[in-house]
Amino acid sequence: MKLSSSSFADNKPIPAECAFCVPDARTHVTLGSNRNPDFSWSELPAGTKSLALICHDRDVPGKADDVNKEGRSIPASLPRIDFFHWLLIDLAADAAPIRKGEFSDGVTARGKKGPDAPRGARQGVNDYTAWFGGDKDMGGSYFGYDGPCPPWNDTVVHHYVFTLYALDVARLPVEGAFKGPDVLAALRGHVLAQASLTGTYSLNPAVKA
Repeated sequence: MKLSSSSFADNKPIPAECAFCVPDARTHVTLGSNRNPDFSWSELPAGTKSLALICHDRDVPGKADDVNKEGRSIPASLPRIDFFHWLLIDLAADAAPIRKGEFSDGVTARGKKGPDAPRGARQGVNDYTAWFGGDKDMGGSYFGYDGPCPPWNDTVVHHYVFTLYALDVARLPVEGAFKGPDVLAALRGHVLAQASLTGTYSLNPAVKA
């Protein structure tokens, strides 16, 4: 099973048009085009009934004390945790490739609607939901894809892992506003094969993605 994208190559930078935030000389960052990358796949195993696509950032600081604070930086030694950016499930096994911008084209304040998604698929809430919790302008339920926006003062490059799963069920057993851990738990025992593609991104001008 293989996963590929014309948006970026494996372990190469994700383009700015696919990011939630882009660099800004005056304010450090500003909102980006936030278009989902395109994806195509091949060599699905026999018996595949649906596909699931998950994107997570594996390099998010475990403590947010210094995140985006003037005069401070986030050291590479700080423990890191996962941050889910996209949970797409119930995509038909014979689905055509995902087009760039098909599931997300721009930042939606308070989040895109869900869980219903194009092509009869479903999307879960990503971790911007918790990040913006309590923000009067941005707080809400962020369904679907929302791209990279790592801290602008982080000293490490962030890695965004897109993993496509071929499943033996047509509908994954999760409901409502499901989250990353819910999908990972539901996948157990249903994965016939999987393939991953990793993109990099940084908002720190001193760090090369």
